[in-house]
Amino acid sequence: MFEDRKSRTEISELGEFKLIDVLTNDIKLNQKSTIKGIGDDAAILSFDKDDQVLISTDLLVENVHFHLSYTPLKHLGYKAAVVNFSDIAAMNATPTQITVGLAISNRFSLEAVQELYAGIKLACEKYNVDFVGGDTTSSTSGLMISVTVLGKAKKEKITQRSTANQGDLLVVTGDLGAAYAGLLLLERERKVFEKTPGVQPEFSGKEYLLERQLKPEARMDMVIKMDELNLIPTAMIDISDGLASEVLHLCKASKLGCHLYEEKIPIDIQTSQVADEFDIHPATFALNGGEDYELLMTIKQEDYDIIKDIKGFVVIGHMMDEGTGAQMINAIDKAIPIRAQGWDGLKKDGLNSL
Repeated sequence: MFEDRKSRTEISELGEFKLIDVLTNDIKLNQKSTIKGIGDDAAILSFDKDDQVLISTDLLVENVHFHLSYTPLKHLGYKAAVVNFSDIAAMNATPTQITVGLAISNRFSLEAVQELYAGIKLACEKYNVDFVGGDTTSSTSGLMISVTVLGKAKKEKITQRSTANQGDLLVVTGDLGAAYAGLLLLERERKVFEKTPGVQPEFSGKEYLLERQLKPEARMDMVIKMDELNLIPTAMIDISDGLASEVLHLCKASKLGCHLYEEKIPIDIQTSQVADEFDIHPATFALNGGEDYELLMTIKQEDYDIIKDIKGFVVIGHMMDEGTGAQMINAIDKAIPIRAQGWDGLKKDGLNSL
């Protein structure tokens, strides 16, 4: 589906080292901190003494985190890199280098793996990140991708989950729930196709939702904007597992409670339309869907004037004392305890709880 069947090179014909040569021969380095990239036992990096180094690793497993029946390999490679960049953005930092570990079965040809790497390279080019190493091996249970990302930031600008204060405003970037809406559409059409092969999916008017699911972006633009505004959040996290889960992470780490206002949650019109189609409340998509990769942050109340007229920042609540707990205030002013019901990679039912 995602490769030219008339031109297929078996991985077994190449071997590991030739495969690495083919996949990495055109990788360019852009960061001054990269002294040595791919080609040795380890990459060599050198950061300025004023910068602190951040590192994060993410693992994507076939049929748990993605389904290849509707995920183009180039999009998958792009997403695998970007979700790691998002972890660094959540620390108010800049991603600088990645390494990629890949486990592949004999289902995949050289051309297929090249397509995957093309997506990774495209993400690196867009975000000015250097691809500096990794590993490849065989797999008997599908495709697995492990990405480790390095980043840097000035010590005074690094933002953690545990440093929110009582009274801080709870702020989110962008809109929420669109990625999950896209996933529901893709899963629905996959099941239709399995029952009736040859039926073409109908996604007209839903392109935004599909892009949010298949080709998300890390909100480095908002990190850059905050730097321009001289705004440093008191705490921050990216929304990978659903708004409810991330709010609870912030509250637990900072030993605080919160009031989150349902009517303030930003939801795109396409997301609302799909929620209606599936007879699900739109807020459920935002709270429990996941994979939005927007930023959830807390800021001081006195910093509200800095963001109030800036597109992309939405105040959705405020932090309370720990005894209050994490609560969502609904449309009729009823306080409802927030529960994490979103993505859990170790759940029995796998792919985004579907």
